[in-house]
Amino acid sequence: MSISVAASGEVRVTLPSRATVRQAEAFLCEKSTWVAAHRQKACLLRLRHKSLTTIRGPVSRKNAEVILRQRLDHLAREYGFSCNKVSIRNQKSRWGSCSAENNISLNQKLVRLPDRLIDFVLLHELVHTRVKNHSKDFWMELGKYVGGDVETLRREFRQYRLDLL
Repeated sequence: MSISVAASGEVRVTLPSRATVRQAEAFLCEKSTWVAAHRQKACLLRLRHKSLTTIRGPVSRKNAEVILRQRLDHLAREYGFSCNKVSIRNQKSRWGSCSAENNISLNQKLVRLPDRLIDFVLLHELVHTRVKNHSKDFWMELGKYVGGDVETLRREFRQYRLDLL
Protein backbone atom coordinates (compact mmCIF):
# COMPACT_ATOMS: atom_id res chain seq x y z
CA MET A 1 0.00 0.00 0.00
CA SER A 2 1.11 3.54 -0.61
CA ILE A 3 -0.19 7.04 0.05
CA SER A 4 0.50 10.15 -1.99
CA VAL A 5 -0.57 13.75 -1.58
CA ALA A 6 -0.99 15.79 -4.76
CA ALA A 7 -0.20 19.50 -5.05
CA SER A 8 -3.94 20.11 -4.78
CA GLY A 9 -3.96 18.41 -1.36
CA GLU A 10 -5.84 15.38 -2.70
CA VAL A 11 -4.88 12.17 -0.91
CA ARG A 12 -4.56 8.95 -2.91
CA VAL A 13 -4.22 5.49 -1.40
CA THR A 14 -2.95 2.79 -3.75
CA LEU A 15 -3.79 -0.77 -2.84
CA PRO A 16 -2.59 -4.12 -4.06
CA SER A 17 -5.40 -6.18 -5.59
CA ARG A 18 -5.63 -8.46 -2.53
CA ALA A 19 -6.10 -5.60 -0.02
CA THR A 20 -9.47 -4.80 1.52
CA VAL A 21 -11.05 -1.42 2.09
CA ARG A 22 -10.78 -2.03 5.85
CA GLN A 23 -7.01 -2.55 5.51
CA ALA A 24 -6.75 0.65 3.47
CA GLU A 25 -8.65 2.60 6.12
CA ALA A 26 -6.40 1.21 8.86
CA PHE A 27 -3.30 2.09 6.84
CA LEU A 28 -4.60 5.62 6.26
CA CYS A 29 -5.36 6.06 9.99
CA GLU A 30 -1.89 4.80 10.87
CA LYS A 31 -0.33 7.36 8.50
CA SER A 32 -2.67 10.24 9.37
CA THR A 33 0.09 12.40 10.87
CA TRP A 34 2.17 12.03 7.70
CA VAL A 35 -0.86 12.81 5.52
CA ALA A 36 -1.75 15.92 7.55
CA ALA A 37 1.84 17.23 7.35
CA HIS A 38 2.00 16.72 3.59
CA ARG A 39 -1.42 18.28 3.00
CA GLN A 40 -0.30 21.30 5.02
CA LYS A 41 2.91 21.52 2.99
CA ALA A 42 0.88 21.37 -0.26
CA CYS A 43 -1.36 24.17 1.03
CA LEU A 44 1.64 26.35 1.91
CA LEU A 45 3.17 25.73 -1.51
CA ARG A 46 -0.09 26.74 -3.21
CA LEU A 47 -0.20 29.95 -1.14
CA ARG A 48 3.43 30.76 -1.95
CA HIS A 49 2.82 30.26 -5.66
CA LYS A 50 -0.38 32.28 -5.54
CA SER A 51 1.44 35.17 -3.85
CA LEU A 52 4.13 35.13 -6.54
CA THR A 53 1.51 35.40 -9.25
CA THR A 54 -0.21 38.21 -7.35
CA ILE A 55 3.02 40.15 -6.81
CA ARG A 56 4.26 39.92 -10.39
CA GLY A 57 0.89 39.76 -12.05
CA PRO A 58 0.26 37.76 -15.18
CA VAL A 59 3.21 37.64 -17.56
CA SER A 60 2.61 36.92 -21.23
CA ARG A 61 4.84 34.52 -23.12
CA LYS A 62 6.21 37.45 -25.13
CA ASN A 63 7.10 39.41 -21.97
CA ALA A 64 8.59 36.30 -20.37
CA GLU A 65 10.75 35.80 -23.45
CA VAL A 66 12.05 39.39 -23.31
CA ILE A 67 12.75 39.22 -19.57
CA LEU A 68 14.50 35.83 -19.69
CA ARG A 69 16.56 36.57 -22.82
CA GLN A 70 17.77 39.89 -21.40
CA ARG A 71 18.71 38.33 -18.07
CA LEU A 72 20.44 35.36 -19.74
CA ASP A 73 22.40 37.70 -22.03
CA HIS A 74 23.41 39.85 -19.06
CA LEU A 75 24.65 36.87 -17.02
CA ALA A 76 26.44 35.34 -20.02
CA ARG A 77 28.30 38.61 -20.67
CA GLU A 78 29.06 39.19 -16.99
CA TYR A 79 30.60 35.73 -16.49
CA GLY A 80 32.00 35.05 -19.98
CA PHE A 81 29.59 32.32 -21.10
CA SER A 82 28.32 31.76 -24.61
CA CYS A 83 25.50 29.66 -25.95
CA ASN A 84 23.90 29.11 -29.33
CA LYS A 85 20.13 29.18 -29.72
CA VAL A 86 17.86 30.19 -26.87
CA SER A 87 14.23 29.11 -26.82
CA ILE A 88 11.51 30.01 -24.34
CA ARG A 89 8.63 27.55 -24.03
CA ASN A 90 5.74 26.70 -21.79
CA GLN A 91 7.12 23.36 -20.60
CA LYS A 92 5.38 20.91 -18.33
CA SER A 93 8.30 19.16 -16.66
CA ARG A 94 11.50 21.21 -16.94
CA TRP A 95 12.62 24.63 -15.83
CA GLY A 96 15.44 24.63 -18.35
CA SER A 97 17.88 22.52 -20.32
CA CYS A 98 21.13 22.83 -22.25
CA SER A 99 21.81 20.60 -25.26
CA ALA A 100 25.15 19.13 -26.31
CA GLU A 101 25.28 21.92 -28.91
CA ASN A 102 24.88 24.56 -26.16
CA ASN A 103 21.31 25.42 -27.13
CA ILE A 104 19.44 26.58 -24.04
CA SER A 105 15.74 26.05 -23.55
CA LEU A 106 13.95 27.89 -20.73
CA ASN A 107 10.49 27.56 -19.28
CA GLN A 108 8.49 30.77 -19.51
CA LYS A 109 7.17 30.09 -16.00
CA LEU A 110 10.61 30.98 -14.64
CA VAL A 111 9.56 34.64 -14.58
CA ARG A 112 7.17 33.79 -11.74
CA LEU A 113 10.04 32.84 -9.44
CA PRO A 114 12.01 35.22 -7.22
CA ASP A 115 14.87 36.88 -9.12
CA ARG A 116 17.62 34.99 -7.25
CA LEU A 117 16.06 31.68 -8.33
CA ILE A 118 15.66 32.84 -11.92
CA ASP A 119 19.39 33.65 -11.92
CA PHE A 120 20.11 30.27 -10.30
CA VAL A 121 18.39 28.42 -13.17
CA LEU A 122 19.93 30.62 -15.87
CA LEU A 123 23.41 30.18 -14.42
CA HIS A 124 22.77 26.45 -14.02
CA GLU A 125 22.10 26.19 -17.76
CA LEU A 126 25.02 28.44 -18.66
CA VAL A 127 27.39 26.31 -16.58
CA HIS A 128 26.16 23.30 -18.59
CA THR A 129 27.74 24.93 -21.65
CA ARG A 130 31.07 24.08 -19.96
CA VAL A 131 30.26 21.06 -17.78
CA LYS A 132 27.78 18.67 -19.41
CA ASN A 133 26.72 16.72 -16.32
CA HIS A 134 25.75 17.13 -12.68
CA SER A 135 29.06 15.95 -11.24
CA LYS A 136 30.75 17.45 -8.20
CA ASP A 137 32.74 19.63 -10.63
CA PHE A 138 29.50 21.01 -12.07
CA TRP A 139 28.14 22.05 -8.65
CA MET A 140 31.50 23.57 -7.67
CA GLU A 141 31.58 25.55 -10.92
CA LEU A 142 28.00 26.75 -10.40
CA GLY A 143 28.95 27.78 -6.87
CA LYS A 144 31.47 30.25 -8.30
CA TYR A 145 28.64 32.20 -9.93
CA VAL A 146 25.91 31.95 -7.29
CA GLY A 147 28.02 33.02 -4.34
CA GLY A 148 28.99 29.51 -3.26
CA ASP A 149 25.61 28.89 -1.62
CA VAL A 150 24.42 26.23 -4.05
CA GLU A 151 22.77 23.94 -1.48
CA THR A 152 20.65 26.70 0.05
CA LEU A 153 19.48 27.79 -3.41
CA ARG A 154 18.76 24.18 -4.42
CA ARG A 155 16.68 23.65 -1.28
CA GLU A 156 14.77 26.87 -1.83
CA PHE A 157 14.28 26.10 -5.52
CA ARG A 158 12.84 22.63 -4.79
CA GLN A 159 9.98 24.33 -2.95
CA TYR A 160 8.62 25.59 -6.26
CA ARG A 161 6.68 23.18 -8.40
CA LEU A 162 5.90 23.56 -12.07
CA ASP A 163 2.43 22.10 -11.67
CA LEU A 164 1.50 24.93 -9.30
CA LEU A 165 2.73 27.67 -11.60
